[in-house]
Amino acid sequence: MSAEDVATSGGGHRPTEGDGRNVDPRVGILEGEAADQTAPARRSEAEGAAPFEVWRMVPSGDGDRRTDPTYYDRPAIKEPVWIWSVPAYFYVGGAAGAANVLGAVAQLVDREGMDGLVRRCRWIGAVGGGLGTAFLVIDLGRPERFLNMLRVFRPTSPLSLGSWVLAAATPAASGAAALSGAGGALRALADAAGLGAGLVGLPLSGYTAVLLSSTAVPIWQETRRTLPMLFVASAMSSAASLLELTGLNRREEEVVHRFGLAGKIAGMAAMVAVEKEASRVDRVGRPLREGVSGALWRSAKVLAGASLGLSLWPGRSRARTVARAVLGTAGAIAVRFAVMRAGKASAQDPRATFHMQRAGRGGREVTGRPATAGPPGSA
Repeated sequence: MSAEDVATSGGGHRPTEGDGRNVDPRVGILEGEAADQTAPARRSEAEGAAPFEVWRMVPSGDGDRRTDPTYYDRPAIKEPVWIWSVPAYFYVGGAAGAANVLGAVAQLVDREGMDGLVRRCRWIGAVGGGLGTAFLVIDLGRPERFLNMLRVFRPTSPLSLGSWVLAAATPAASGAAALSGAGGALRALADAAGLGAGLVGLPLSGYTAVLLSSTAVPIWQETRRTLPMLFVASAMSSAASLLELTGLNRREEEVVHRFGLAGKIAGMAAMVAVEKEASRVDRVGRPLREGVSGALWRSAKVLAGASLGLSLWPGRSRARTVARAVLGTAGAIAVRFAVMRAGKASAQDPRATFHMQRAGRGGREVTGRPATAGPPGSA
């Protein structure tokens, strides 16, 4: 029965002109997670929004479809619906987590001698956690949706675990930052909160990569071993770059420089590893070489490489420090947006999913059976 028939039988009303979902608000209640979704303006070009033209031939009936069949050349999975605020959260959350870890270590090593570094790390953790929460709410649409994710704690779910990590890290870092200048019992409370923020800072800096790798998107799933390393290393570089823009004493500058240098070297190595892992199936690694995602990925490598070069350059110069900090920040942001765009492109490519399955990757690694049919005569 069509929407028009349902509306007519329910009270004689015809569906009113709305957002394209053919729902009459007089006979249906719009609530829940999908209540705010709207149909795309160009419905004929969007998967799932309106029926596609039916093919007049079998999918494997001609050309490449005989040797490389797909399901009517249509995407096998849904494209991620995350908007720009999600990779922005990946950046600020990662920087906040790495700053929390560095601040906690500095506190344990020399609380008095590196008091300035400890305070700045706490403030970066607090501001980054607050911005990250705001970015998540922007993507979710309503604040209560973030709170709803805290109703369940499931350690086996990266999304559930990450929500609780963020919910714990932000208040801890904020409390530690706000009470940094206090004395007595309040100072002890601030130090305890700082250590707590550092404890959850490490998973905060890299859990988002684990979350991506747990999806069915081919390029994210294929890089599940190296993508978390890239995110953690990039988070270290991000935190160091932000700290280098602040006023630190000579000892603190040296600590931050070494911390950032380690992150940049590890980040460059991780980018190479991600490319190699994604390219084990050529079609899966294509988004890192082509299109907008490929351009962002190349830009991230150039920016990160330039920042690393300035970090290795001998001598001290404030202008050089600012330049490498700006380049490091831009490179870290570009990495997050490149990975996000690559995931969208990978989901839109039906052959990426099929090729990965036929190569024995993805679900076949667990079950031993391909989730997609191969060409005639294949195993």
